[in-house]
Amino acid sequence: MNERILRILEYKKITDRLNQQAATSLGKDLANKLKPAAQMEEVTALQEETDEAVQILQSNQSVPLGGIYDIRESLKRSVIGGVLTPEECLNVANTIYGGRQAKEFIDGLEEHYPILVDLAQRITSLRELERQIKSCLDDHGYVMDSASQKLRSIRSSIRTSESRVRDKLDSYTKQNSNMLSDAIITIRNDRYVLPVKQEYRASIGGIVHDQSSSGQTLFMEPRAVVELNNQLQESRVQESREIERILRELSEQIAGQESFLQENVKVLAKIDFIFARGKLAQDMRAAKPLMNDNGVIRMEQARHPLIPKEEVVANDVEIGDSYTSIVITGPNTGGKTVTLKMVGLCTLMAQSGLQIPALDGCEMAVFDQVYADIGDEQSIEQSLSTFSSHMTNIVEILNEVDDRSLVLFDELGAGTDPQEGAALAMSILDEVISRGARVIATTHYPELKAYGYNREQVINASVEFNVETLQPTYRLLIGVPGRSNAFDISKRLGLDASVIEQAQNHIGVESTSVENMIASLEKAQLEAEKDQEEAQLLLEESEKLREELEQKWKQFDQQRESLYKKAEEKAEKALEKAKEEAQLIVDEIKSMQKNTKMKEHEWIEARKMLEEARPELSKKQGNKPKDKKTSDKELKPGDEIKLLTVNQNGSVLEKVNEREYMVQVGIMKVKVDRDDLQLVRKQKQNTEKPMAMVRGSSHHVKPELDLRGERYEDALRQLEKYVDDALLAGYSNASIIHGKGTGALRKGVQEFAKRHTSISSSRPGGAGEGGSGVTILEFK
Repeated sequence: MNERILRILEYKKITDRLNQQAATSLGKDLANKLKPAAQMEEVTALQEETDEAVQILQSNQSVPLGGIYDIRESLKRSVIGGVLTPEECLNVANTIYGGRQAKEFIDGLEEHYPILVDLAQRITSLRELERQIKSCLDDHGYVMDSASQKLRSIRSSIRTSESRVRDKLDSYTKQNSNMLSDAIITIRNDRYVLPVKQEYRASIGGIVHDQSSSGQTLFMEPRAVVELNNQLQESRVQESREIERILRELSEQIAGQESFLQENVKVLAKIDFIFARGKLAQDMRAAKPLMNDNGVIRMEQARHPLIPKEEVVANDVEIGDSYTSIVITGPNTGGKTVTLKMVGLCTLMAQSGLQIPALDGCEMAVFDQVYADIGDEQSIEQSLSTFSSHMTNIVEILNEVDDRSLVLFDELGAGTDPQEGAALAMSILDEVISRGARVIATTHYPELKAYGYNREQVINASVEFNVETLQPTYRLLIGVPGRSNAFDISKRLGLDASVIEQAQNHIGVESTSVENMIASLEKAQLEAEKDQEEAQLLLEESEKLREELEQKWKQFDQQRESLYKKAEEKAEKALEKAKEEAQLIVDEIKSMQKNTKMKEHEWIEARKMLEEARPELSKKQGNKPKDKKTSDKELKPGDEIKLLTVNQNGSVLEKVNEREYMVQVGIMKVKVDRDDLQLVRKQKQNTEKPMAMVRGSSHHVKPELDLRGERYEDALRQLEKYVDDALLAGYSNASIIHGKGTGALRKGVQEFAKRHTSISSSRPGGAGEGGSGVTILEFK
């Protein structure tokens, strides 16, 4: 596309808006250089890139591109041996970090975006180079003391020298304050000096570095600090040399990774550019066009990209299928040129990989060239020079146009005699159409109104004009040529009817027939629009019905969720009941423990079994009646059963009475009702009595417990359970990490240790065990 066409169609304003959407200078540079492509494959690839960005942005996500810089010039200097500044080195590190962030974002997306994923794979992390730069420079580009041991030593020496100089000068300010203009220490020529009154110059003695504008104050370096200042200057020179050495090393390391860094910058620039196109599409409420290579343009409710959203009028435009040319006729109302530019600009945008402001499903063609002869004919004096200017452009177009061209003529044939201009316009249109080009032309010549009816590939169009308001509506009417509104407007403005009637008699029969035909077409257009409105009403009613159905379905979902919630509440109540029953069993075991020598691991095993117990609930949460056949079946000693209240297996010991049995579950012996027992397996011959087994493996219990950040009550509950697990695992000791803090949690742990029967002693952690922030428990 030549620059003149881009300028006429105001393509630069689109790239300026695209520039504003870019997040980095790299993306802005690509936006400024954007030009329409002419190859179908390239245009399709660009549109796919933009579409991926739009999809991500629609999910309220955006690639992070902060802290990325254009480091290409710095890389070139590093390769030829230049020493980069601290800021340049820091920009390299930040760009490495930003590239890694962008890569991780794209790799972490739930949906698969092949184009962006392929780009992200080309980014090299370079973590080590980033670490080396960041270890030498802080966030402001200052070379830190830790950059090298030598730099640390030099700066330590500088601070010592500065302190000695200041101390020396401080003694001067205290002892000779009457000789000083102000009791302060200042700096001149990088050396510490005192502001001495002119008359005391000889008393102080030393080197004069500067004087005040009045000459009454001399900035002097006393003899006593000259040597100290010299030492300080030497240290500063050494510091500068060491910093330069460090920066040179960093520059060499950057140069060694130059190819990877160049590729990173190139990829990041493209990613930013793609997302800028996506953001522009969102801002314009644009849609992805389906690209074709056969010259078909089909846009529904297309809007001019540069007219504000609240002012622009959307239009349907179609060309290239049933007809290859559109001739927009009618008086100069301002709407024809806007339509012409809108089609041309949308074509350039589509071929640049930008989405166009139209409804989904739009279709755009890829042209080798877009030609335009557009000028504001209303704003310039009609003269031969104007006509010559238009004809010069048209001659250039005719020399190059072919079947892969889009041609836009504004006010074709204007600037000369109307009859000659109309004849010339028809001849030019015939020539361009015969070459297979797609043509959109505007004209106000009445002779071209019937042009489209005599040629199969041409269709007439016009811009609607509201006679009631005497204003154009800017709606494009395809298939309807523009009609003159002079008589209607004159009548609305109050011109006498007899004058209008006499004027109508002066019009020829042919012109009257054409106007009648146009009026008939407009009537047909209005009827078609009325039918469309009725269809739209039916569609809206259907949408309303669909919304009602969706609402009812939502209510059903809510009711279902409510039922689920009630069922869960009922299950919770059943669980609480089971816990209460389990607690009664625990109390009984504790009583048994006092009277018998129950082993500690048996008690822990029983307790864990109760903690894991859960009642079995019916899938339907109602009170399902028990199976009489099962519950009435008599049990015998040795039968294997399940105790339903704690969801644990056991065996029958003896029958107590008609409805109760003594059963053993693990180490517990419990008397229960027959309805709470479920037969698992009848007694077998020579069945051995089940024994409680204790696992000795400790693979699931850590040797320490971290209670930091826990509330006091929660921490003690965790501690109690942990001690049980540690005892069961066979540990001889354990570390409890409670931190230092206020000491409340440490005191609680120590008191718990004193009360627990299985803990023999407790002590604070040693120097290598965490100190007072840890308590070591020793088990019996």
